[in-house]
Amino acid sequence: MDISSYFKQAIEQKASDLHLVGGSIPMLRISGELVKLSQEKLDNKDLKKAIQSLVDEKTWVRFEKEREFDFSKGFFDSRFRINLHFQEGQIGLTARLVPEFIPRPEDLGFDEVLYKLTHMKDGLILVTGPSGSGKSTTLASMINIINKERRSHVITIEDPIEYLFKEEQSIIEQRELESDTKDFASALKYALRQDPNVIMVGEMRDLETISAAITAAETGHLVLSTLHTASAPETIERIVDVFPAHQQQQVLNQLSSILRAVIAQQLIPKIDGGRVAAREIMINNRAIANLIRRNQIEQIFTVIQTSYKEGMITMNKAIDKLFLSGLISEEVAKSSKRDLETQASYY
Repeated sequence: MDISSYFKQAIEQKASDLHLVGGSIPMLRISGELVKLSQEKLDNKDLKKAIQSLVDEKTWVRFEKEREFDFSKGFFDSRFRINLHFQEGQIGLTARLVPEFIPRPEDLGFDEVLYKLTHMKDGLILVTGPSGSGKSTTLASMINIINKERRSHVITIEDPIEYLFKEEQSIIEQRELESDTKDFASALKYALRQDPNVIMVGEMRDLETISAAITAAETGHLVLSTLHTASAPETIERIVDVFPAHQQQQVLNQLSSILRAVIAQQLIPKIDGGRVAAREIMINNRAIANLIRRNQIEQIFTVIQTSYKEGMITMNKAIDKLFLSGLISEEVAKSSKRDLETQASYY
């Protein structure tokens, strides 16, 4: 089996993801939709042998033991973020195509608010959304703005490294889990001793990482990271709920002080093909800081609704803007919106 041919087709068809699973038909995800690459199911033994050729012996032994593994690899001058796994005893590979160049802010629909956030000197900025919503791309573009405009020491902690930065004004160190550091929390702890200005954490997965990120933001660093949450209020609740009950008020106090913004995004199909990001933006102003401190998270959505002049916007308003600008259809706009009554009752 020539496994590289599947990666080549992913590049040629501008797919976001490639799915190869033993006993299943190979698939690409193009503009959010799954597309069959053939009608023939993949032979599990052949696929396993082909996948094994992609990694060294030590990595393969570890994968067979742990049954999961993430890494990045280049094919035909393009890079992929690859996950290996098993399902029902069959081997599986999911690969995400990482664009060769970091997209420009204007290509991603950045507005003045997002641009200004990159000028922050300290605090915590979170980009949230489901898997495949472009969080890593948004973060990479923000880091690259800093790289082009500021003389900063930037440390990224990633699993695995996706976009490769070319140093301009800044020094950028990219650290990858397993090969460069043990875990996110340890890397964050020791990063504070490496004289950073900006730290980018690929994902805040657990209590230790979240706690270390808060500490870094409190001690005069700008920290950027991601969470798999759908909105700003949900993001705050998720962070607080990770901590034991006796620590939660302290965490609320810390967040009210260090949180700079939450950018919750989703990718929506465009009329002319491809996808565009719709972003809910919450800026931590005095009103929101007070709500966080008092644990009145359910009222944050109302502040976002009424603070458009301060750069805040709800997801539904962001979707309306995309529709009015002619980027998405009315049908897509309606199906992508949140039910405000459901949302209000949830918060």
